[in-house]
Amino acid sequence: MTPARSLRLLLVLIAGSALLRLLGAAGLGLGIDESYMVASGRALHLGYFDHPPLSWWLARGAALLLGSEQPVVVRLPFVLLFALSTWLVYRLGTLVESPAAGLWAAVALNLAPVLGITTGSWVLPDGPLVCALLGAGWCLMRALPAPRGWGWWLGAGACAGLALLSKYSAGLTLAGAALYLLTSPLHRRWLARPQPWVALALAAALFSPVLAWNASHDWLSFAFQGGRASAHKLNLAGPLLVLAGAALFLLPWIWAGLMAVLVRGMRAGPLAWRSWLLCWLALPPIMLFAVVALWSRHVLFHWAVPGYLFLFPLLGAALARLGAARPALLRRATAGTAALLAAALLITAAELRWHWLGAVAPGFDPALQGLDWTPLRAELENRGLLHRPDTVIAGDAWWVAGKVDYALGGDPPVICLNTDAREYRLSPGPESHLGQDVLLLAPTPGNKRVLQAYGRLFDAIYELPPVRLDLPGRPATAIPLFLGHHLNTWP
Repeated sequence: MTPARSLRLLLVLIAGSALLRLLGAAGLGLGIDESYMVASGRALHLGYFDHPPLSWWLARGAALLLGSEQPVVVRLPFVLLFALSTWLVYRLGTLVESPAAGLWAAVALNLAPVLGITTGSWVLPDGPLVCALLGAGWCLMRALPAPRGWGWWLGAGACAGLALLSKYSAGLTLAGAALYLLTSPLHRRWLARPQPWVALALAAALFSPVLAWNASHDWLSFAFQGGRASAHKLNLAGPLLVLAGAALFLLPWIWAGLMAVLVRGMRAGPLAWRSWLLCWLALPPIMLFAVVALWSRHVLFHWAVPGYLFLFPLLGAALARLGAARPALLRRATAGTAALLAAALLITAAELRWHWLGAVAPGFDPALQGLDWTPLRAELENRGLLHRPDTVIAGDAWWVAGKVDYALGGDPPVICLNTDAREYRLSPGPESHLGQDVLLLAPTPGNKRVLQAYGRLFDAIYELPPVRLDLPGRPATAIPLFLGHHLNTWP
């Protein structure tokens, strides 16, 4: 595997996988998080309730630039960012061992579903986070052996700032970089020099708008994310479940390889400094979220994935060595993994398009949250409900509000009648519509529960005939609909 051939194959991988992602982005509707982010991000702010603003800005910027909120448009920046992420993991693997190692690192990255599928194309904070973290890691690996390295240190600081603008958990990777410098006899001297401190100041400066926004909003975003680590009850199986969930999201054999190179890299010690660096960048997210799962029920499996990200260059080196010794085995494993992913994607696409599960389990439609509710506008207009005087439209959950808001294109405005309203708590919240009638779409609870839960908020609330949406491959999907007269109060 010559360097030139590795580079050619990498470019084929980047171009081919980007094309597949664009086809998927054009053919599949937005998921619940995506609809929510696109709809609630129409108003540009320095911060948002859930996360820092970079992913919101990217989706909104693409929509404004291309004049559309079609799924392929708002997903385009995330597809392009993952193409850059693939290049960066190749460069890291090349620095660790060889261009062949970089190529196999890029291949493994694209075959890990949580990275190659969701991070690679969905409107989520993970897309810019992964790209910025890889950029920071690459610049840091170039800066450490340099005599002065001002340019590389500033690049690392800029990428770290962009990572912090994507997701708060980027701070864990910065902590890993600090732990590396403290434990590295080769590079500890950098702590007495200005470059890393200037880089840290640059990252903080880029992150400062988020701090300013939080300070003016009672630190809501920090409180929301920090509250997920609050104690619920002791769960000794929690760390194992988090690790098992990460293994499922990455694919068990890829996860096992990543953990093997992590152990090997830590055993090699600080003199093998590149692997030592990558291991320290990986450890804080992997360890912290596993530990927090001991007492918190809110830990999600994909939160630790940015830690595993830095193990892919080490895995690429191991795969390159395996390919040199047993090329047929590696080819079969790669082809089998790719075929498995392709089959899973085709089955999912078929369910979204034709709802084949309906014949097996009537009434069970998990894909409903992954379909765009685009027929909603015509349905409400035909019933004369869309522009009732002094009436606002609401969803009974943040994701329902996001689906409705995306389907209606921002006109009329949509609110969320739920105390867990996320960004809809601020954009503006229900309290700004006191005295108005509310048209409520409530697909989640039973109808009697809706009348009981919301009755005290209105002078009166009535159940209307449900909204019926003609969605692909399904009979008309009914969504319960209610009309509340005169919103009196909101907690």
